[in-house]
Amino acid sequence: MRSQFDDMLEQLNTELIHMGALCEDAITNSTKLLCKKDGSVEKVAAIEDEINSMERKIEGMCMKLLLRQQPVARDLRQISSALKMISDMERIGDQALDIAEVARFVNNANTEKNQHLEKMAEATIKMLSKAIDSFVKKDQQMVHQVMKFDDVVDDLFELIKKEVIQGISEKHEDGEYLADVLMAAKYFERIGDHAVNLVEWVEYSITGTHPKSK
Repeated sequence: MRSQFDDMLEQLNTELIHMGALCEDAITNSTKLLCKKDGSVEKVAAIEDEINSMERKIEGMCMKLLLRQQPVARDLRQISSALKMISDMERIGDQALDIAEVARFVNNANTEKNQHLEKMAEATIKMLSKAIDSFVKKDQQMVHQVMKFDDVVDDLFELIKKEVIQGISEKHEDGEYLADVLMAAKYFERIGDHAVNLVEWVEYSITGTHPKSK
């Protein structure tokens, strides 16, 4: 019986990795659309639909593990953490689609702001990848790396915000475009926050204590 349970837990990890990879694809494609005008909103929307399907699939797996098996405390933490994590990943998919939709209103000039947005995308993808790895490997060191890396995303957001304010003051006619740039940056910043949420649940699954309860 325990062997079957462990196999199901392993399958849960595999599905979480797949869902995380889809989130990375969504962020990558929305960033290409935003900064290089390469791709389409429809492609990102299709990935977001698949992320939603994965959320329902993993949720069903977790329910089966809880109802059909008799998990011990550590197993319960792992399953309940997975349920919380897929909710955050679903929101990441939503925000990647939001970025793709904003991209329609952002010009494709190779500006410094675009470079900052690409750096934000790279940072959030790295955070997401490490968050999923930390869950599968039960690695607290990775958890802390993700938390620290959120500062990089926040700093880039503040930099873009200052540039947008300055740009609007210097050239009022660019106000609408710059507001859309700021909106895209805010979505990346939120993705970073969701990645932090992921590793907070990873820490709970490992230690039994959620960082926000300390």
